[in-house]
Amino acid sequence: MNAKAVTVVFAHGAWADESSWTKVTDLLQSRGIKTVTLALPLSSLPDDVAALDGALERVDGPAILVGHAYAGAVIASTQSDKVKALVYVAGLAPDEGETVADVFYRYEHDDKAPVLAPDGDGWIRLPVEAFETAFAQHATAQELKLLAASQRPISPASITVPVGAPLWKRVPSWYLVAQRDHMVPEQTQRFMAERMNAHIRAYPVDHLPSVTAPSLVVDVIVDAIQHSAA
Repeated sequence: MNAKAVTVVFAHGAWADESSWTKVTDLLQSRGIKTVTLALPLSSLPDDVAALDGALERVDGPAILVGHAYAGAVIASTQSDKVKALVYVAGLAPDEGETVADVFYRYEHDDKAPVLAPDGDGWIRLPVEAFETAFAQHATAQELKLLAASQRPISPASITVPVGAPLWKRVPSWYLVAQRDHMVPEQTQRFMAERMNAHIRAYPVDHLPSVTAPSLVVDVIVDAIQHSAA
């Protein structure tokens, strides 16, 4: 596979949107790497996989998928043969028969983790103060304002549905372990990364390094591209 032929497709996690990838895509595009960023409805896992599949249909040639947090389950649920590698950024990676909630709560969270529950409309929203304390504590004050204002809530239907056979069992994977993550414990991240035999990179970053440490995210993606091309 020619590295210039690949398209990197980005899927955001809960409480974020496609703009959370802007710094990463800018850096990749400056290197001549094609990118596509999609918006997930976060209404159910099947809905989110359908959104990803729709984006992949419009991609010409091979693709590498990048998923943050919840979107790790989404990128591993597509059956597209265009996908040559998966990149997880503090991503959740349930195995067949598991739910996102199963792996999210596998190990105990620390005292900075927010309490999460559906609101009166049935959606799970992140408390505004949690963006600064748990979600993106290394972000600037302006970035935190924007993140809180643009958060995308997630439906319980996205995290309580058992997944099928995950794609990481068939294609190589890379995993960025966020060591200062107060949303997904480092122990949980390492468990999932080691279970899928991923290429692991660990950094002292928060839950949203695409915003707070984009160059590190780019390094992992470029490594995946180079290995896939080779």
